[in-house]
Amino acid sequence: MKEYLKNVRLPGQTVNPLFAYLGVTVEEISAQRVVLRLPFRPGFIQGGGMIAGGIIATLADEAMAHAALAALNPGETTATIEMNIRYLNACPSGAITATASLVKKGRRIMTLQAEIADASRQAIAQAGASFMVLSKKS
Repeated sequence: MKEYLKNVRLPGQTVNPLFAYLGVTVEEISAQRVVLRLPFRPGFIQGGGMIAGGIIATLADEAMAHAALAALNPGETTATIEMNIRYLNACPSGAITATASLVKKGRRIMTLQAEIADASRQAIAQAGASFMVLSKKS
């Protein structure tokens, strides 16, 4: 997992096809915090003229998943088991940034949180999720 977390930060990375497809860049990954940035694309706009909630939720989930990955011990992997999101403000355009952190890591369940902000750093959503800690199969 450490190798993946190192490689996903590299410009032009290929270890995470979703990041490459969406244009997500990793600004920070540590055991304390993950910051992901998603540049704006007109295709992210829904019928009401705002960035779609699903795009915002995807960035939140990925930020929290990477914070979970950074907190794992060798031989562990993880999977999202539930997520909630609260939309606070609409965002019609501009890059969005998700900042995620670990709230608690238990033996089997990890709890994480994320805040998603627009280009002016105004919060547009808050998310929380639970991730299961799994033993990696050889």
